Amino acid sequence: MSHRLIIGITGATGAAYGLRLLRRGRELGLETHLIITPAGVLNVHHELGLDRSAMEAEASYAHSPGDVGACVASGSFAMAAMIVAPCSMKSLAAIAHGFGDNLLTRAADVTLKERRRLVLMVRETPFNLAHLRNMVAVTEMGGICFPPLPAFYHRPQSLDELVNESCERVLELAGVAGATPKPWEGL
Repeated sequence: MSHRLIIGITGATGAAYGLRLLRRGRELGLETHLIITPAGVLNVHHELGLDRSAMEAEASYAHSPGDVGACVASGSFAMAAMIVAPCSMKSLAAIAHGFGDNLLTRAADVTLKERRRLVLMVRETPFNLAHLRNMVAVTEMGGICFPPLPAFYHRPQSLDELVNESCERVLELAGVAGATPKPWEGL
């Protein structure tokens, strides 16, 4: 398995997940490749008070969403997994239908075609039928849809703990060594 992780950030709410995954990737010694959409930048600014350059500084490499010739757009680019956190319903729809109109959706398409791990932290509630069908399509293609629904059995004391736990679970699903989600130990 490669030590590379692609992290996409779209315009859905939940920018904290993308930021936490970038930071955790660095802690684990991973090479992270960030793709953040224009709507993702707006959301990062609104939710976290950060701009594009601040987010890009958290990654090993940052790629413009318009650069469909970037290394992450090719199946020959070895990587462990791709995580889209958060994943908007627009990006989910594009991925579900193979519509690689930007680098993020192209990289996701490549991840699926190469049978690598793709985890989408889909963000929208309630789900309508189109959302559900798109999640089914991605799942049938081998992707994992992971709406970041918090777990409370470990009795989190802060929003950071909730975000961290979801990200650890996602990293484990993505096959990243060193992920440390808290297991259910039973009653």
